[in-house]
Amino acid sequence: MRHHLFADDMQGFRSGDPSDISVIVTGVEDCVSDVSSWSAAKRLQLNATKTEILWFSSETNLRKLSPENRVISVGQSVIQPVTVVRDLGVLTDGELSMRQHVTRLAHTCFFHLRRLRSLRRQLGRDVMARLVSALVL
Repeated sequence: MRHHLFADDMQGFRSGDPSDISVIVTGVEDCVSDVSSWSAAKRLQLNATKTEILWFSSETNLRKLSPENRVISVGQSVIQPVTVVRDLGVLTDGELSMRQHVTRLAHTCFFHLRRLRSLRRQLGRDVMARLVSALVL
């Protein structure tokens, strides 16, 4: 299983065909169990409630996976797959379409534009142009 380590976070990933789903699930469960054991040996605790799993594939291949094969067991906890995860501020979905990220970004930009609009009478044209340019950049 390949992984990325951060200060207080780990991201693991594994690839394979939809027909290999049981092997993938078992491998991920074994890896998470090993991380949990290592954490316990260092007097740390893996927080299963914050653990997320996301299946990446086309919509067609995702439909081929049965719901009971998508879950991962960590100790006594069962982790249900999510549809979107946040990674370094970017919202990513299983199809890598980034719809949720673009929607949230557009919503945030319009929110700030509306706030700037309420200030336009108090600020000069030059200051307003700089603020809008800064928002766009």
